[in-house]
Amino acid sequence: MQDKAITTAHRIKSIIGGSLGNLVEWYDWYVYSAFSIYFADVFFPNSSQTAQLLNAAGVFAIGFLMRPIGGWIMGTYADKNGRKTALTLSVLFMSVGSFIIAITPGYKQIGVAAPVILVIARMIQGLSVGGEYGISATYLSEMAGKKHRGFYSSFQYVTLIMGQLLALGLLVLLQRVLLNDDQLHQWGWRIPFAIGGVLAITTMYLRRSIQESVSFNGTEEKSVRGTLKALAGHPKAVFTVVGLTLGGTVAFYTFTTYMQKFLVNTSGFSKSSATLISTLTLVIFMLLQPVFGLLSDKIGRKPLLIAFGVGGSLTTVFILTTLAHTTNAWIAFGLIMAALVIVSGYTSINAVVKAELFPAYIRALGVGFPYGITVSLFGGTAEYVALLFKKHGQQEWFYWYVTICILISLVVYCAMLDTRKHSKIEEE
Repeated sequence: MQDKAITTAHRIKSIIGGSLGNLVEWYDWYVYSAFSIYFADVFFPNSSQTAQLLNAAGVFAIGFLMRPIGGWIMGTYADKNGRKTALTLSVLFMSVGSFIIAITPGYKQIGVAAPVILVIARMIQGLSVGGEYGISATYLSEMAGKKHRGFYSSFQYVTLIMGQLLALGLLVLLQRVLLNDDQLHQWGWRIPFAIGGVLAITTMYLRRSIQESVSFNGTEEKSVRGTLKALAGHPKAVFTVVGLTLGGTVAFYTFTTYMQKFLVNTSGFSKSSATLISTLTLVIFMLLQPVFGLLSDKIGRKPLLIAFGVGGSLTTVFILTTLAHTTNAWIAFGLIMAALVIVSGYTSINAVVKAELFPAYIRALGVGFPYGITVSLFGGTAEYVALLFKKHGQQEWFYWYVTICILISLVVYCAMLDTRKHSKIEEE
């Protein structure tokens, strides 16, 4: 029914519209991490670099604590009122958070109010991005046809990574062309937040033209859509989302957002070199997502997840240990790239796998809420845990922490059904 109701042109237009909004949302989210090496001392002065980064990472983690709430509130809204309106609302929240950070004075100007306002802004952004993930994963999966659902859904992570790349690319531009180091520390870090706020408002209007999904239009009465009571009737699917996300989110945030700081604070690279290495690896990582998504349409989702679980469990400690002791940029690039190729087995298909686990009337809530809980507890805290271990002189313990998380997910991958063959979307 779904494939016949939506033409290829409508499908592509809607997927592009949904993806562009996802890109802006994640740009706004990652700008904080990319530029924290410049504004950490503005909000948290008079301490060591590791302590400043630890405080900034703590605020990053607080933003993640709002993601389950965002997944719950926005997921419920999307299941009751439609994916289209919920996607538009989520990007509005993101713009508000970005503008607040852009104009907030530093600690020297307003004292403790500065980090308090920063926390509030990140909480608003966490609410937004927490809702965005579940809604966009649901929307892209529903708008894609059965034959290429893995391929089309992979563009959620393409745009997610592209948002991170835009944040890093802007940082490279400011570092190497437009501003010097002092200017970036003093006021230049505010520029990307202002840009993000403007882009979010623009995207909010663009999303108003996308098509509503057929799956939503065919669901049950509004009173039973998107409720926690209805979600409780699918405990196996909920725990599957938690289990398959655990290792993937820790690995993803370790080898993407944390890598820039790891290269500076542990390996000893300059800030500009670390940014360039991170940017190059993310470009290739982004291009890999549709390839792995298309592969999942051919051989299934489960083999890719198991490949990530096995590869991550066997190589994480070696990669991070070697990376910590190298000063060669090409070796660092190769090690991070190897890790990201492995992680692609998870990132490229995790959205579609989760969407295929739930019926339409609780799909956005089912994808976003348990995912948000898992990411807030493990993904959002990965950088904080790493820096905490480093502060206490036990950095290598973090390498094993990542490995154990991946191992737990591997057990889930081996036990679960392949959602390409057992998809709730196809039952509609």
